[in-house]
Amino acid sequence: RKFLRVLPLPSENWNDLVEEWCCHPNPFARRTLHPQHGDCFVGDTFLLLNSRNESHVPESPKSKENTRVICKRCKTMLGETVSSGTIKYYVTEVVIQSAEGGFSPTPRSQFVQSIVAQCLLELSSAKSTFRFTIKGDNGKTYILIWLLNSDTLLVESLGSSSSHSDFTLFGDILTLSSGPVGSWNALKVLYQPCIQCRNKELADAWEDDMGVHPLKFPSETCLELLLILGLSTTSLPPSLRCMNSFQVRNSFC
Repeated sequence: RKFLRVLPLPSENWNDLVEEWCCHPNPFARRTLHPQHGDCFVGDTFLLLNSRNESHVPESPKSKENTRVICKRCKTMLGETVSSGTIKYYVTEVVIQSAEGGFSPTPRSQFVQSIVAQCLLELSSAKSTFRFTIKGDNGKTYILIWLLNSDTLLVESLGSSSSHSDFTLFGDILTLSSGPVGSWNALKVLYQPCIQCRNKELADAWEDDMGVHPLKFPSETCLELLLILGLSTTSLPPSLRCMNSFQVRNSFC
């Protein structure tokens, strides 16, 4: 499917920002943006498309479950319908590429961490936001993430590294006298899991903090991301795994 227009959407919490910083009522508070045929509206973690010619979109959604858009082949949730003519796809579930370029499949764990890292990097650069909540489509908070820096360079020996095949996405392969060495740009983050009521008080405090930006993904993807974070943390030396009760993770970008 080709797009004639690709346009960025305002931030999901822009209404709150208007109320906080402007002395007048928000004139667009109850208005929504609906893409036309051939449009692609890009949000922080999703794409909005016109649902014309989408055969898998429910015609008359009656419940939250009926609004979910499911892949017919693998039964994975791809997105959800937001109105009778608009469908939302999560960026962690679909691949957007140039019509002229070829398709190169990427392992799922690499794709998810790359997409999330790009979201964190873009939002931190554009809005000076460094704390994020990872929320599921069910409204639950799964992870608290604190971005420390975006200029970390990781160098490791490929011969003895187990993380290269599972977690490395982009980098340069260098050959030294001691053997092949890989270097990668990465984001350094602190995170706290919030499943099973863990860190509930901290999660509630972040929920009410205007400096924290929420990122919404499918619930299954949130659990997948938490697993990726946990596996990466265990690959670090024990003395480097925690900082001020947060767990440490290097996310490749």
